[in-house]
Order: sequence, then structure tokens, then C-alpha cells
Amino acid sequence: MKRGGQLRSEWVIAVQGKVVPRGIDMINPKIKTGDIELEVHALHILSKAKTTPFSISDEHVLVNEELRLKYRYLDMRRGEITHRLVTRHQLMLAVRIFMDEQGFTEVMTPILAKSTPEGARDYLVPSRTNPGSFFALPQSPQIFKQILMIGGLDRYFQIASCFRDEDLRADRQPEFTQIDMEMSFATEEDLFPIIEALVVQIFKTCKGISLSSPFEKISYRDAVEKYGTDKPDLRFGMPLVRIDDLALQSHFSVFLEQIRGGGIVKGICVKGGGDLSRKKIDEYTALVRRLGAEGLAWFKMEEEGAVSSIGKFFDPPLLKKIAEKMEAVHGDLLFFVAASEKITNQALDHLRRTLAKERHLIHPDLYAWAWITDFPLFQWERETGTYASEHHPFTSPHMEDLPLLDTDPLQVRSSSYDLVLNGYEIGSGSQRIHSSELQEKIFHILKLSDDDIKKRFGFFIEALQYGTPPHLGIALGLDRLVMILTQAEGIRDVIAFPKTQKATDLMLEAPSEVEKKQLKELNIQAYL
Repeated sequence: MKRGGQLRSEWVIAVQGKVVPRGIDMINPKIKTGDIELEVHALHILSKAKTTPFSISDEHVLVNEELRLKYRYLDMRRGEITHRLVTRHQLMLAVRIFMDEQGFTEVMTPILAKSTPEGARDYLVPSRTNPGSFFALPQSPQIFKQILMIGGLDRYFQIASCFRDEDLRADRQPEFTQIDMEMSFATEEDLFPIIEALVVQIFKTCKGISLSSPFEKISYRDAVEKYGTDKPDLRFGMPLVRIDDLALQSHFSVFLEQIRGGGIVKGICVKGGGDLSRKKIDEYTALVRRLGAEGLAWFKMEEEGAVSSIGKFFDPPLLKKIAEKMEAVHGDLLFFVAASEKITNQALDHLRRTLAKERHLIHPDLYAWAWITDFPLFQWERETGTYASEHHPFTSPHMEDLPLLDTDPLQVRSSSYDLVLNGYEIGSGSQRIHSSELQEKIFHILKLSDDDIKKRFGFFIEALQYGTPPHLGIALGLDRLVMILTQAEGIRDVIAFPKTQKATDLMLEAPSEVEKKQLKELNIQAYL
């Protein structure tokens, strides 16, 4: 709040007095204490303060994010961050109570661990007592919780701190928290109801919302085919529809060339989208081009039929078939992308979500949960010419797909699953490999040599050889859950002391240089 053009200081005071009700004509409904006032008998200044760099009393005043992060303790005083931290506390308390009732034991696993390939770069910690050697901060407690299963702890959970050195965005931080769990002698049919009951309890406790279960199940292939992504937002319709067969009957060279070159043609029907201007359509065309597509074809459904600048390449009966397949009626707008399957899905996924947001198709209080199942076990890395794990190398393949490991690894399905909510991946898990022979085989497919396996995972392979029970697990993103519960724009707003997009702490001014003496003790020489 400003007084006389100046920001108000935030002094800490102690006041003695009497609270009395205000007269009817003095009540201020705009503030929480607007119907009372304090008759002050004595006032003591406990701590003076400099003038704050931004307004504290009005949380709705927009403040530069870098300034907010630099003075995080002042940003907390504005109330919104503190409210979210309280919700975070309520969530963690609800998790611990629920998991204890379900017979799970919380175990804290090490922070100083071993560097193992899990998809992102590790944060490394040099060892002073073992020169030239390094610990790694855990990307997840994955190996530890599997070893706990081997050790006979049948139900484990942990609210775990995890670390990944990766490029950041709104829902990612270099250090984050996950609700981690593992079960022995269990299947998806055992795990899914527990997780659903857990999130039902979380939303009831933290938001007062009653969720319904069981949640919808969608296979990975169906999710990608219908929504273009493995984490679909199901709060609105507008599914993707593939029209390769009909596109081949047209005279439109763009469609024909893409299909003959191995690409596909997909579209979406925007209900009532006939009101979109050509300028807006051009904006959407620019969007899909930024995502790799060459352009965006479109048809407006009018009384005389489908109208478009490319309409001359489609016979009227063919346009009618396309409209019927897209379930389009008068007043709708059809958008199409022709490209590789990956680019087509990515472009239409982004376009679908952009249209839903701009056309106000998303109800803010709707929570659409789904399990995505049967992911591929591997993906092909063109840059390296090798296979990579879709999730992580400890994920079990479908048993009926085991013969394909030797003939066509990309067709092998994994016994994995993601829990998605409103377009976000909330959790990811899988049935684990409990055979040392199968685990080594997976490592070999990933092009790890025997020496690599022994050096990185020798202890784990040996542990698997001492009678490992079948087990499975999942990890839920605690930060993302709080972000959705509190309608925050990103997870930075639900973490007490977050990092910037460049993985720096503006308040602590970290990372920072250290004294040469410290580097010498660690046998490290810094190269700039």
C-alpha cells in the first residue's frame, strides 16, 4: 500500500488494547477485520523495517517474478504463497495418515547416492574422502525402493526429495517432491484402487471436493490417436480424427504427398468455430508451423456445404464423407494437419488445448482423471541410433511380448501406467523387473556393455539374485498436485524457496563460487 506516493514500511509491533465492534456506518466489508477496531492502550516497536521493494498489503498488485523470488520472505507476507504452503502441509499430512492406514511404512532413502542413467542429468557431489569419485543426488528413490522389496518390506512409501539437472518450465524444478510408493506381490488391480482412494482423500481434505472413482483407463495408443498426447486433457471434447483413407480420394497434393511419404492426415472439429476470423485462423496456422507442420488446412461448414480455399480439390460427395466422419454440422470449423505422425499429433494437441482455452470450453472446477496404460517399453533415439527406455530401465515388459525383445523391441509393450489430470502427468509407475536375467537383457538392448552393467548396476543385479518378489510401484508429483489444488500458474508458487528457469536461487544468490581451499580439499580444478 502506498501513502503519499511511498510504499509503507512493515514494522513489527506489539499492541495492548481492547477489540471493539465498529458502528454500522464504519464497517469496511473489503477487509477481513472490517467490522472491528482496536482501542490501543500501549504500543511497542519490536523491530523496525526498511521500506519494502513492493507492496505487501495488496497481493493483487503485479510484481516482477524475479523481484518476488529475490525477496521471497516478503512475497510470503502477501498471503498467497503462505496459503499454498499450508495446503501443501495439509496434503502431506493426509498422505501420511492414509498410507499408514493402508499398511505402508515410510522409509527415508539416501540423498547421497550413485549416478545411474534415469533419463536426465544427475547433480553430482564430489567426495572429499574418495578423491575423483562422486555421489549423485537421486533423480528418484527407484533402486532403493526396489531393494526394500527384496529386503522384505512389502509396502513402502516416502515423501521424497528428488533432483534432476534438466531444462525447466512451469511444472518442473531442479529439486522437487514426489509421493513415492512400492508394493510386493501386487498387480495394477491392487494398486489403482489405493491410489484413487488416496487422491480422493487428498481432494476432500485440501479442497472439500468429492471425487468419483474408479478413474477412466485409456491405452497409450488410444490416447495418442485420439488426443495426440499421452497426458490428455479430458475436460472437453474435440478429439483428433484420422482421415487418411478419405484424404487419398482427394486431389490435394499436400495430403497425398504426406501420406505417400509415410505421414498421416488428422483433423479436429471446432463446434461453432465458423465464427473464427481469417486472422485468427492465420494465428493458428503459425502455431502449428512453429511445431513443425507445414500448414493448417481448414473447412467452414456452411449451408451450401464445406467452404475453403482448397475446396476445389475435394469433390462434394467426399467433403460430405469427411464431415460425417468428423461429426461436423452447419456452423462448425474443421482443421487438418498433414505431416509425420509425431508432428501431426503434437501440432493438433497444442491446437486443441489452445482452442479450448480461448473458446472457454474448460470448466475451472472440473477434474478429469485417467489412467494411461500399455506404454511402449522402448523408444528409438535417432541421434544415437540406440533404444532408450520410455520410462526407466527397470520397467517390466508385458510377459506375452517377451519374444518381441529379440525380433522387434519397439513393438514391446511395458507394464507401466501414468495417472493424468487435466493435461498434466500426476503420477507414473510400473510393474518392475524381478528377474536378474531379464534385467540384464534389457540393459543389453539399451547398449550397456557387461562392464557398464557391472560398474553401474552390479550391486542391483546381485540383489535380484537372492529371491526377489514380484513388485510394482508409482510416484505422484506432490508439487503438481498442490499446483492444481491451489490453481497456481506453476510449481514455483507452491515451493517455499524455488529456483528460476535458469536453476538459480535469487534470494541466496546461488549457485555461487566457492573458495579455492574448498576445491583443493575436493581435488577439483574449475575450468571456465
